[in-house]
Amino acid sequence: MKVLITGASSGIGKDMARILAKKAEELVLVARDITKLEEVKKELENETKIEIISMDLSNEENCKEIHNRVQNVDILINNAGFGDCGNFTKTSLEKDLNMIKTNVIAYHILTKLYLTDMKEKNSGKILNVASIAGFMPGPLMATYYATKNYVVKLSEAIREELKKEKSKVQISILCPGPVETNFNKIANVKFNLREANSMQVAKYAIKNLEKGKFYIVPGFDVKIARFGAKLLPSNIISKFAYMAQKRKLGGE
Repeated sequence: MKVLITGASSGIGKDMARILAKKAEELVLVARDITKLEEVKKELENETKIEIISMDLSNEENCKEIHNRVQNVDILINNAGFGDCGNFTKTSLEKDLNMIKTNVIAYHILTKLYLTDMKEKNSGKILNVASIAGFMPGPLMATYYATKNYVVKLSEAIREELKKEKSKVQISILCPGPVETNFNKIANVKFNLREANSMQVAKYAIKNLEKGKFYIVPGFDVKIARFGAKLLPSNIISKFAYMAQKRKLGGE
């Protein structure tokens, strides 16, 4: 089994690599930080074959290059991504655009290219790492929530296409709440909800991916949040989300 993981140098991506190193014949780990990738490779290379690729996936040509270089993938895990917090007109436009390129365009390209390969073989799994944010609007984190909504809706649509085609290819989405990772530092945010342990989320994700689950939602409180997002009108959810995000910003 050959597995490709993006955003594999830290957080959930790194922990999923640790778990899959015990299961896969080959892991291909992609991230921007070559130093961190080399550390992961050193940790795991005695367990399985490890290839590391330092590449910025906000560049769409790099995404295509990954596909050209890495063939015969059995599991694709789209995990690279980041967020930002603040009033929409005050956050950096450049950061917003890089976020859209990383969280949306890279997912779109890699999913499309590898899904095409998998459909030809009629086998394979894709795990798109989304977020509970993908089920709701997110004032004060508007761009981030919008990117995760895209990932959720794209994956839901692909799932239905695969079902109608009776394909054996599987697509799943991982939708955690706050997780103890470097995300918070990059997003300039502190969460009021209890943050989940990254390794526990990774274990839950891989276990449910292997079971063929589509919605992978770790944590009872996150499951309740998703249920509430399905029942409540979006304007009510927006009010709750705004209050929560404002507290993260220290009441700014």
